[in-house]
Parts: sequence; structure tokens; C-alpha cells
Amino acid sequence: MHPYLIHSGHLLLPTFGVLAALGLMAALTLSLRTAAIVGLNPDKLWNAGLFTLLSAFALSRLLLIAANLHNFFSYPILLLTVPSLTSTGILLTFLATLVYLRIRHLPILDTLNAWSPCATLIWAFLALGHFAEGSDAGLPTTVPWGMSIPPDRAHLHPVALYAAIAALLLTFWLLHQLKRSPHSANSLVAALAAAGTIQFLLTFFRQPYPYTTSTLYTALDPVQWIALGMIVVAAVLVLLPGKLVTHAV
Repeated sequence: MHPYLIHSGHLLLPTFGVLAALGLMAALTLSLRTAAIVGLNPDKLWNAGLFTLLSAFALSRLLLIAANLHNFFSYPILLLTVPSLTSTGILLTFLATLVYLRIRHLPILDTLNAWSPCATLIWAFLALGHFAEGSDAGLPTTVPWGMSIPPDRAHLHPVALYAAIAALLLTFWLLHQLKRSPHSANSLVAALAAAGTIQFLLTFFRQPYPYTTSTLYTALDPVQWIALGMIVVAAVLVLLPGKLVTHAV
């Protein structure tokens, strides 16, 4: 495992943070190409992507502070370094992005279609970051490519590596789909259905979600519920009238 690219005294440069930053920049750069494919203004799509990323960061931090106000006043810097992207933060970011797209007169489905391969590219980089730092542990396995996370010597499925490979392959496939049908929601539908299916299947190689007090979590863990939701949204988009899918704003 290589959790830090640089570890010298008090100077720490986490591998996950570097890969996440590279993934975000790579996705924004890719959005310039996908915008041209679907006929959107590349600069507007770049700005929208930057707005979404900044909104995710700001809203997740605000939610973290609101939930831990006392700790924030005691240890503000330490709290702000804690990973804080939650399902609530993602939902608020999505709503804020929809408002921004309306204000900037960007077609919502066309924009999401152009963003589909960009999102899976970010997923690939984030998964590589988890693999490098040894998080996202898998179940014990006897396969020769199993990995061990110190101090435990048990061999585990490298779930993060599986996810990175799947996300990268999915990115190339979505780019192919986008070039074939630039003015339909095919890429968006494929991204939701494929990513949801992959995430659902990966949970069978991943260690169970630790918080099972809720009846909802006993049936399926949160990742599985989110994955099923993505698949359902993809199915709904398929059932929408063709004109609505292509030209909705």
C-alpha cells in the first residue's frame, strides 16, 4: 500500500488526494471533448462542471460543520480534513447543479449525457486512490491477486482495483456510445445502468456495511440501494418519449 506519495516529518501528501485531483482535472478536460460531440458550448460545460465540483465540496463541508458544530469550534482544521461527501451532500449538489444549468440555459439531459464518461473517469481515479491507500477492503479470498492490508495478513479481494478497471473500461465504452448517438440519452442511460450494475455486483466482494441497525440496511446495504436506484432511473429514461429524452431542459 502507498497511502502517501510524500511522507517527510510533518509533510504528508496523500496518494488519494493527488489521484482525486488528477481525476477531477482529467474529467473537466474530457468534458471539453464531450461537449463538442453533443453540440454544447465547451466553455459553458467546463464552468458547469467546475460549479458542480465546488458545490459538492462546499455543501459537504457545510453539512459536516452543521452536524458537528461543537467539534468544529474546538478543532476547525482537523474537522475540515475529514472526508464528508454523503448521500445528502450529493443530493444537494445535484439540485444546485440543476438550478445552475437552468440559469445558464444548458439542456439538462444533454449535459448529463456529455458528463457521463467524465463521471466514470473520476470514479476510476477515486477507486485507484482507495486501492493505493488500502481502503475499500474486500472479503477474504484465495485468488493469487488477493491483497493484504497491514497489520492483517489475510488475503482480500482488491475491490478498489476491480472498480478502477471496470470504471475505466466503462469510460471508453461510454465515449463510443456518445459518438454513435450524440443527440440522445444513450450514454447517460448506459452509464446509470452499467455503473449501478457494477457497484451492485462489487458489494458481493466487499466487506459488509458495518451499520446494520436499520431494517433498510439489513435487507441491502446503502451502496446496493443507490445502485438499484441508478438502474431504476436508467429504466425510467428508456421509457420516456424520445423527444423528451433528447430535448429536455
